[in-house]
Amino acid sequence: MLENKSGLYAAFMAKDTRFDGRFFVGISSTGIYCRPVCRAKQPKAENCTFYHTAAEAEQAGYRPCLLCRPELAPGSSIADATANLVYRAARMLEENCGSGQSLGEISERLGCTDRHLRRVFTAEYNVSPVQYLQTCRLLLAKNLLTDTDLPVLEVAMAAGFGSLRRFNDLFKKHYYLSPTALRKRTLEEKKHNSDVTLALGYRPPYPWEEMLRFLAGRVIPGIDIVKDNTYMRTVHSVTAEGKHVYGWVRVGHRPQKNALTVTVSETLLPVLPQVLARVRHLFDLYCDPDAVYETLRVMNDIRPGLCVLGTRLPGCFNAFEMAVRAVLGQQITVKAASTLAARIVDTYGMPIQTGIEGLTRVFPSPEDILALDGPIENHFGPLGVIAARSRTIYELARAIVQGEINFDLPVQPEEEIKKLMTIRGIGSWTAQYVAMRAMEWPDAFLETDVGVKKALQPFTSKELLEMSEAWRPWRSYATTNLWNTL
Repeated sequence: MLENKSGLYAAFMAKDTRFDGRFFVGISSTGIYCRPVCRAKQPKAENCTFYHTAAEAEQAGYRPCLLCRPELAPGSSIADATANLVYRAARMLEENCGSGQSLGEISERLGCTDRHLRRVFTAEYNVSPVQYLQTCRLLLAKNLLTDTDLPVLEVAMAAGFGSLRRFNDLFKKHYYLSPTALRKRTLEEKKHNSDVTLALGYRPPYPWEEMLRFLAGRVIPGIDIVKDNTYMRTVHSVTAEGKHVYGWVRVGHRPQKNALTVTVSETLLPVLPQVLARVRHLFDLYCDPDAVYETLRVMNDIRPGLCVLGTRLPGCFNAFEMAVRAVLGQQITVKAASTLAARIVDTYGMPIQTGIEGLTRVFPSPEDILALDGPIENHFGPLGVIAARSRTIYELARAIVQGEINFDLPVQPEEEIKKLMTIRGIGSWTAQYVAMRAMEWPDAFLETDVGVKKALQPFTSKELLEMSEAWRPWRSYATTNLWNTL
C-alpha cells in the first residue's frame, strides 16, 4: 500500500476515514506525524512520508500530532493482513503493554519462537516488537495525560513503565516535551474531571444503537446493564503478578469524533491496557467496514438490504461468561438463557461494590466452577439448569483452566472449534457462535441458526452453507447482517 504515495497523499487530502489507522503521515516541515484524517493545515506532498504504524513513524524521529492524536486511531482487523501472525502479535503487545509480559511469553502463546516473531514482525512493520511495544506504552501514556487527571506517576505505571524516571526520559526523547508540560497544555483546554475516561477510535459508519440493542437483549442482571445510551459492566481481571482486581467500566459514544468513550474505575488502572483491549473486542473497533462490505454487498442481490455498510460483529468482554451463556441458550430463548445466567451469578458470582445501581457481582471464573464440591448438577440443577448442560459448563471450565482451549486470538480458530466440539453438549452451532464472539473469528457461519434460516427462507441449511462460500472470509459479519434484518 505504501508504494502508492500519490494515492496515499490523495487520501490524506480528502481526510478519508476509511484509511484511518491504516497508515500514518510523517511531515518533515514540522517533525510531527498525523493520522490521515488530521484537520491541520495540509502539508506539501514533498514533505510527507508514509508509514504503516505509529511505531514506525516514531522510530523515524517524528512525534505525535496533538490535534489528531494518533493514539486514538483504530487498529487493524485480524483478517486485514496476509501475515496474520504479525497482526496477532501486535494486538497482544497492545493488550499487554502494561503487564511486563516478555516477547518470549507472547511468541509462545502464538506458537512460534521469539526469533521468528522478531524477523517477521520487523519485515512487516519496519520496527522491532520491542520498539512497537514502546510506542504502545508512550501513546497510552499520552492518552492518559491528555484525557485524565491522573498523577504522572500513576500514568507511568498504568502504561507499563517500570519507573517514573524512565518514563520521563523516553517521553522527552520521543516527543520533545515532558509529561508535565503536556499535562499543563491539555489542562488549559479542558475542565477538571475526576473520572478516568479515554477515547477509542473506529472507522465509520458505526451502528451504535444496533450494538446496544444486541447487548441489551443479553445482559445478565448484576453483571452488565444498558442505560442512558451507554453500556456498563463489572470487571474482574488478574495482573501480571497474579493479583485479582475488580471494578467497572462504562462505554459511551462520541459520533462527532468517530470514537467510543471508555470510563473505568480507578481500581482497574493496573490492568488498563487489558480492559481497553476487551472493550475494542466487544465493540469490534478493529473492523474495516469498507473491506467487509466490498465482499458482502453481493448479499443484496438475494434481497435488497440484507447487507448494510458498517455492520459490526458483537464480541465479548469475558470469553468464559459468553461461552457459558451460549451453552445455556441451547434450544431455549435468549431471555430464558439470561434468566439462568442471572441465577448462576446470584449464587456463585462474587459480590463487589461499584456504586452503580445494577452492577453488583462479577461472573464466576472457570476456577470458581471447578472448586465447587460434588457433582456440578447438584449445584446448577436447583437453579433450573439441566444436568447435561451443567456438565458441559463444567467440562468447558476444566478445558480452559488446563489450557486445552484457547479463546485469546488463536492462531487456528478452526482447530479450537474442533476442540470445543469434543466437549459433550457442544455442537457445531455453539462452537461457531463462540468462535464468532469470543475468538474474533470473522469467518464462522451458523447455517442451522433459526434466525439465519428465517432471514433467508426458504433456503435449506445445505443451500445456505453453499451460498455462504461467496461471503468468505466475512461470514460472521454476514450472520450478523442477517440477524439485523429480523
